Amino acid sequence: MGVNSNRVEDFSSHRITTESVMPGMEIHTVCLSPQKTTLQKLKQRLSEIFFPDDPLYRFKNQTWRKKLLLGLQFLFPIFQWAPEYRLKLLRSDIISGLTIASLAIPQGISYAKLANLPPIVGLYSSFVPPLIYAILGSSSHLAVGPVSIASLIMGSMLSETVSPKDEPILYLKLAFTATFFAGLFQASLGLLRLGFIIDFLSKANLVGFMSGAAVIVSLQQLKGLLGISHFTSKMQFIPVMSSVFKHRDEWSWQTIVMGFSFLVFMLTTRHISMKRAKLFWLSAAAPLTSVILSTLLVFCLRSKTHEISFIGHLPKGLNPPSANMLYFSVEGISVGRTFAALKNYQVDGNKEMMAIGLMNMAGSCSSCFVTTGSFSRSAVNYNAGAQTAVSNIVMATAVLVTLLFLMPLFYYTPNFILGAIIISAVIGLIDYQAAYRLWKVDKLDFLACMCSFFGVLFISVPLGLGIAVGVSVFKILLHVTRPNSLIMGNIKGTQIYHSLSRYKEASRVPSFLILAIESPIYFANSTYLQERILRWIREEDEWVKENDGSPLKCIILDMTAVTAIDTSGIDFLCELRKMLEERSLQLVLANPVGSVMEKLHQSQMLDSFGLNGIYLAVGEAVADISALWKSKPDFPKDCNETRPCIETKR
Repeated sequence: MGVNSNRVEDFSSHRITTESVMPGMEIHTVCLSPQKTTLQKLKQRLSEIFFPDDPLYRFKNQTWRKKLLLGLQFLFPIFQWAPEYRLKLLRSDIISGLTIASLAIPQGISYAKLANLPPIVGLYSSFVPPLIYAILGSSSHLAVGPVSIASLIMGSMLSETVSPKDEPILYLKLAFTATFFAGLFQASLGLLRLGFIIDFLSKANLVGFMSGAAVIVSLQQLKGLLGISHFTSKMQFIPVMSSVFKHRDEWSWQTIVMGFSFLVFMLTTRHISMKRAKLFWLSAAAPLTSVILSTLLVFCLRSKTHEISFIGHLPKGLNPPSANMLYFSVEGISVGRTFAALKNYQVDGNKEMMAIGLMNMAGSCSSCFVTTGSFSRSAVNYNAGAQTAVSNIVMATAVLVTLLFLMPLFYYTPNFILGAIIISAVIGLIDYQAAYRLWKVDKLDFLACMCSFFGVLFISVPLGLGIAVGVSVFKILLHVTRPNSLIMGNIKGTQIYHSLSRYKEASRVPSFLILAIESPIYFANSTYLQERILRWIREEDEWVKENDGSPLKCIILDMTAVTAIDTSGIDFLCELRKMLEERSLQLVLANPVGSVMEKLHQSQMLDSFGLNGIYLAVGEAVADISALWKSKPDFPKDCNETRPCIETKR
């Protein structure tokens, strides 16, 4: 077969050269990527890493006035929807705002108790942050405020450093400081477009972590539901259950009857709302209804129910400033960094991180603890028909009225109702169906889920979160260092090559071993790939002997899925080629992507492969080399001596 042109060309030729090797088969040129300077490559790469969504595309070809307006809308989304706001939307926003307020007020008080903070702080945190988010946030349905998991983490982490009972002022300072740094880290990550860093918590890890945390949160509420006065502050399963049964003499039958009755009521309304979406208001109104009824019940029976504990006095008035209480210590910073990893919202990542980060920074200066988007309240907000972020403003207004005029009404609110509200809210985080799907689909993901779950349940919440991150990183390293490789065969009558183990109709091509590598080739996996490929070759030789097949002559590496390669990867290919050469075997690369081709060209490794060393497709490689064998029986033994080297056309 005569060949008069090289098959590796610069992209600048802007054409595909073909050579006919057999009727119906053409061999195409393998092109290099367009030539770019190092600065151009760096600019493109950074753009892909930090700006995959091209957030500035709206600014192109605009006047400076239009750019200024677009800039304001980008930084303050309220300027985007406010000019188009109509009164017909106000009715829906008022209804949804009041609905989530009925949920936010009792939950705010409950979650503050969960974080070992004064109940009033929970209401403060349901007033200022929603107002700030309405200005900075981009979601129309996200309802912000205190959430159970963040409250749990704050309570458990800070309690390990400072006792909320012995040093309440210092504990409060650390809580505000943690909130400030949570906001600072979130806003910084969003501003620097580094939101992808927190994605190390995979879905599987989050399912396990959330479920474990929900179980611990629920068990901790047995203190209020059983009427126990002396209860452990630890957040592990064994100490909590030991404390429950150790203090059986403190159990109050009155507290148990009323507490579990209201819990059943709220769980029932939640179940009905899940079955019938139109009745969403039942589960939304249930917590506030329970607070009102239980408060009236305790007030009316206060002379006969001395064993039932209640909240007591709550101060009236707006949020007092707390900037002077920020305590810049290592503990506050570390807790803040932990909260920065809690991504409890599903909107534009980096932009929302900035909004919620700034919201927490401002909240820390106005007696608020850490807040973020609440799944449960956001779902209620959506089902209630919220149209814009005005629903958050309506909710904040309702909380303001409560702070100014209604605080004395919560004096006799029993503690058991707060525990019941927390349990009814977090029980939805125990997603056993998701865990079952993980088991069915990916056993490694299920293992990661269980590690996170039991880590939170039996060790601690912070360490459980650390285990979740560690398992996620381990899984990434496992995929990187042990990439998948497979042997491919030809589907008869086609030029399609697929896995022999996956497709029964695929068959081996005599004298060829076709392997596919399904990952980038890096320093971390190059040694493994070399060992695995040599094992493939040994196993193929054994198969040939057992089945009296044609002797192996050529190994084709399908590089379609190899998206990148580094210098270690290039050395691996070079060393592999030499090892195979010593055994009179030819190494061929099929369909290397542009970035891989560019590095192979820059390393001058293309020269060592010869003209018949790189092809655009596996089918073309098989056809061309088979035709060459027929014309030159000694090939590939003398291929490097008789074939010209590849030279890139300029």
